[in-house]
Amino acid sequence: MKKKIQILGMKLDNYSVRESILLAESYLNGTSLNAIEDISMKMLMESENNEVLGQALQELDAQKKPYKILFLDAPDDVLMRRYSETRRRHPISISEGLSTREAFLKERQILEPLRVRADYTINTALLSTAQNKERICDLFLKNGGAKSAMRLTIMSFGFKFGLPPEADLVLDVRCLPNPFYVPGLKHKTGLDQEVVDFVMSHPEAKQLLERYELFLQVALPLYVREGKSQLTIAVGCTGGKHRSITFARKIAEYCTSLGYEPGVQHRDAMR
Repeated sequence: MKKKIQILGMKLDNYSVRESILLAESYLNGTSLNAIEDISMKMLMESENNEVLGQALQELDAQKKPYKILFLDAPDDVLMRRYSETRRRHPISISEGLSTREAFLKERQILEPLRVRADYTINTALLSTAQNKERICDLFLKNGGAKSAMRLTIMSFGFKFGLPPEADLVLDVRCLPNPFYVPGLKHKTGLDQEVVDFVMSHPEAKQLLERYELFLQVALPLYVREGKSQLTIAVGCTGGKHRSITFARKIAEYCTSLGYEPGVQHRDAMR
């Protein structure tokens, strides 16, 4: 009994909230990861009846450890279709030689203590994969729910060093006046305020930034709605030191104002 709880606890504790969301997304897609299969196999094969899970919950209550239970469910016909589409076998079917529908029944019996105690129950058949993910994010992630689940990266780069292979969107700012040819700015970067002031002093730079911001205001929620887990926006100029860094910082600030949590990378700043 204790061993089973430790195995399950170890598996779950190793995942951050973001990683747990990705695991849930994989489950909802019907393409289980090995980690999910490991957890489900240990839970279902080692639990002879639902008393095991019931006792585990009682121990958590006795230790006064705060927790929330999210129970993902779906009708048997939907589950049957998912197993058929992915050509996977249910863990109980493998271990006990039962039919898939018989395995569903036994699984429901084993997980009944969790279902009864669940703080949140989601019927995954009612919504799309992206909608289910958004629902889970809204329940467990602060400051924007699904927005926080999408890992947003703003990356500056220099075109002469090649496009970043991980880029989903590429914004080109080579059309703007180049500080490289301004005495005193050549050896500085967009991390220096003098360079930022020079780049943004031009009306065309402000207009271009506004257009990019309007685009992102529309596009980013669409990526979130479609369930995209990570998005990299690459901003490029010739050398990746002046204009691209300036715009990458400005765009990151704008994305933050929209409720996202972007990371910022300057790939070629030190070249």
